[in-house]
Amino acid sequence: MVDNGSVGIVETKHWRFAEPPNTLELRSGAMIGPVDVAYETYGELSPERDNAVLICHALSGDAHVAGRHGPDERKGGWWDVMVGPGKGIDTDRYFVICSNCIGGCKGSTGPSSTNPKTGRPYALDFPMVTIQDMVRVQHALVTEHLGLERLLCVTGGSMGGMQVLQWAIDYPEMVVSAVPIASCARLSAQGIAFDEVGRQAIYSDPSWNDGDYYGGEPPKRGLAVARMIGHITYLSDSSMRAKFGRNLQDREEVGYDFGPPDFQVESYLRYKGGSFVERFDANSYLYITKAMDYFDLRADYGSLINAFRNVQSRFLVVSYSGDWLFPTYQSKELVRALQANGVVTTFCELESEYGHDAFLLQDEQLSQAIREFLRHTHNVVRRTDPSEE
Repeated sequence: MVDNGSVGIVETKHWRFAEPPNTLELRSGAMIGPVDVAYETYGELSPERDNAVLICHALSGDAHVAGRHGPDERKGGWWDVMVGPGKGIDTDRYFVICSNCIGGCKGSTGPSSTNPKTGRPYALDFPMVTIQDMVRVQHALVTEHLGLERLLCVTGGSMGGMQVLQWAIDYPEMVVSAVPIASCARLSAQGIAFDEVGRQAIYSDPSWNDGDYYGGEPPKRGLAVARMIGHITYLSDSSMRAKFGRNLQDREEVGYDFGPPDFQVESYLRYKGGSFVERFDANSYLYITKAMDYFDLRADYGSLINAFRNVQSRFLVVSYSGDWLFPTYQSKELVRALQANGVVTTFCELESEYGHDAFLLQDEQLSQAIREFLRHTHNVVRRTDPSEE
């Protein structure tokens, strides 16, 4: 049943562009086309066309950010707690857009898509993509297909926050405001290390077959282990202690064996890994984690201050106290570089023990912060309240 705070039943739409010979040039120099983009929209575009909000998803996300695809769907979109009537991103006020990133596996072109040159899935023949490439495809969707010239806000968490930063840099005249959440200007060595361990788990699966597993058994075990590793980084020690402790799973004492899981946390991770392989492609996991690893604004522009030199957006930068994967110091680095360029910037560290995944959970603090930031920004755009400028 759809609750009153939901956007209701929604449909994933598809758009194709970059048809040969007008293929898309990626940052690597590789050419690709055609390119399919899966996207969803919620709310209505205002007559002034000034209320569009673009949401960028994280590693395992997709275009389905809110609502349900049918009345029997148990769970809403991945950010259903934030997007909907009266919520932090209020679909009664804003026209919301979310698309599946290139390289993904939920409707946009990625390694599981058909290579027009061979008629078979790309697999590892798919070119390497970057965060900048993801943003270029989103820009094409927003401007060429949806016909928008400006976005009131671009927001997203984790890898979505990386896309937010790239949007503000690459299209400064188009992005009125930006809200990167639990994100950074470049992944830490620790973050890259966890990504690599996850990739190695996939490579080590006997079914991986150098990425050419389509039509056969996919590398489920390797991908499940990769997800288990990743999920550990999304939580915090305190949240795992509170949720699981050392509680046993369906037994009164440890088994002193390698059979069924002894501890609840073991069972939980196995469940998360097993459910993930039913909805995600292993090769997409490889490509998207690499895109995150390659993202480095300092290296690309010489310094973080230089990276934000031409930014025109207002910023709300959000971090979480319990996030050790994207710790608060990384958000503060963004704030200092933005302020050094005179960018109007608000910083908010939210207290939470839930770790990196906190932004995906019900959080009235985050909802209120985004709600007020959007309202303020929209007022300034419409100049209904000049005193707020």
